[in-house]
Order: sequence, then structure tokens, then C-alpha cells
Amino acid sequence: MGPAGAGKSTVGAYLATALGWRFTDADDFHSAASLARFARGEGLSDDDRAPWLGRLAAEIETALVRGTPMVLACSALRHAYRRALLPTTAAEGDVQFVYLRVQPATLAARLAARMGHVAGPALLPSQLALLEEPSLFEGVITLDGEQPVEDLVGQIRHECGV
Repeated sequence: MGPAGAGKSTVGAYLATALGWRFTDADDFHSAASLARFARGEGLSDDDRAPWLGRLAAEIETALVRGTPMVLACSALRHAYRRALLPTTAAEGDVQFVYLRVQPATLAARLAARMGHVAGPALLPSQLALLEEPSLFEGVITLDGEQPVEDLVGQIRHECGV
């Protein structure tokens, strides 16, 4: 989890490959209307996000029910969004959040360098304004997202015991 440019998709895909798990990107679950807003550089409201979070929670629940582990790259910027992603059937430890903390200047540079992505540089200020960094009590693994991908994947595997 983290704002646009944190490396969620890159780290998530690498982690999923290393584990032999399915990788899913939350951006693929946005509605056409949300994608159009992003293209205009507009962020989403909580009302816009609610159906998207519901689709993601259903995806997580399906994976849990089927016993098919997955890695999901998702912004999950606020505590309420993280809670919305947890299926009611999830037992403790079934879902683990990893927050990739990255400095705003690095996020901006990464977003400026990538082309054709759903989240462009214009969305960064709204994402940073929404971001509620996880508290220690949330049980979220917080990592320095400016480290090399291989190091991050190793830390995640160590912290999650996978």
C-alpha cells in the first residue's frame, strides 16, 4: 500500500513471482468513470471509492475461500479503506498490509518519469492529503520504499514468514 509512485505494483509483482502467487493490481478494478477522472488529474471521493473497495474486498475474500494466495497492490491510503478491504471471513493473519513509505519528492520524480499510467503526477497532492500512515496498532508492516526492490521483497518475506 502507499500513494502513487510508491512502487506497489513493482514490488508486488516481484513478490508474487518469488512466492509463486497470483498478482493483482487494484488499478484494474477501477470503473471507467474513475479512470476518466484520473486522466483529468482528479482524485476520487469516498463515494467514488466505495464500490472499488467492495470489488477488491470480494477479490480478497474469493482468494481466501479458495485458498489461493495473492499479492494485491492497492493504495489503501486511509485506515477506513484498509478496514473496508478486510473480508468479514478473514481470520487474524489472513491479510497482511505492507506500507511502502516514500518521500514526496521521490514520489513526484517517479510519477514524472513514467508514461501512460493511470495515476499521473497531478494526482499526487490529493493522495498525500488523504494518506493516513498506519499506526503501530494497525499491524501494518512499514518499509522504506526507496530501497531496492529485491531488498523490499526480502524484508516482506521475512516479516510475513513466507
